[in-house]
Amino acid sequence: MKDIRICFVGDSFVNGTGDSMLLGWTGRVCQFVGQHFVGQQGISLTYYNLGIRRETSADIGLRWQFEVLARLPDACDGRVVFSFGANDTTWEQGRVRVPTPDSLRYAGMMLLVAKRRYSVLMVSPPPLANAEQNQRIAELVQAQQQMCKGFEIPYLDVFTPLHKSPIWMREVRSRDGAHPDAAGYCELAQLVLNWPSWNTWFADRFSP
Repeated sequence: MKDIRICFVGDSFVNGTGDSMLLGWTGRVCQFVGQHFVGQQGISLTYYNLGIRRETSADIGLRWQFEVLARLPDACDGRVVFSFGANDTTWEQGRVRVPTPDSLRYAGMMLLVAKRRYSVLMVSPPPLANAEQNQRIAELVQAQQQMCKGFEIPYLDVFTPLHKSPIWMREVRSRDGAHPDAAGYCELAQLVLNWPSWNTWFADRFSP
């Protein structure tokens, strides 16, 4: 039995906060994988949602390794998907919660440690309803993308297409200004499912 386990590490968007169907994008992409790949004989898939609301890269950096180690034993085919950064850009008490240089430093430490042991992907933070914060997120996304390129870790920019998506932006604006409902998370999940690096990742892992 090929024991494949995935940890999705991040914030409320990884958690799927706001989704009335309680799947988020992580549940949807794994549901698709289960329907299309896990039926093959000898394959087992387990996924873990390690998203916590309001957490920044600094918060995630303190906990991710312990949580992942507990879920991905050496005997399994383990991999990790990171996605965070929106909370870093939140303006509180006259400053952003985590300045971009620090955000990149925390992310870089996580990615490099994870890469030594697991197969790793990273997904960008999505847009919010706040134009000023979206500008900060866009800048962080660009910096994350360049960092991942240097680390040879596949990176998916979902910020840019979701910022242009009427469905995502309408749901975000009509709710809490940050999180969509099911239709928005479906949009994000579809971006991941259409990502060549995601599909190559699974084609490689699920091959006999």
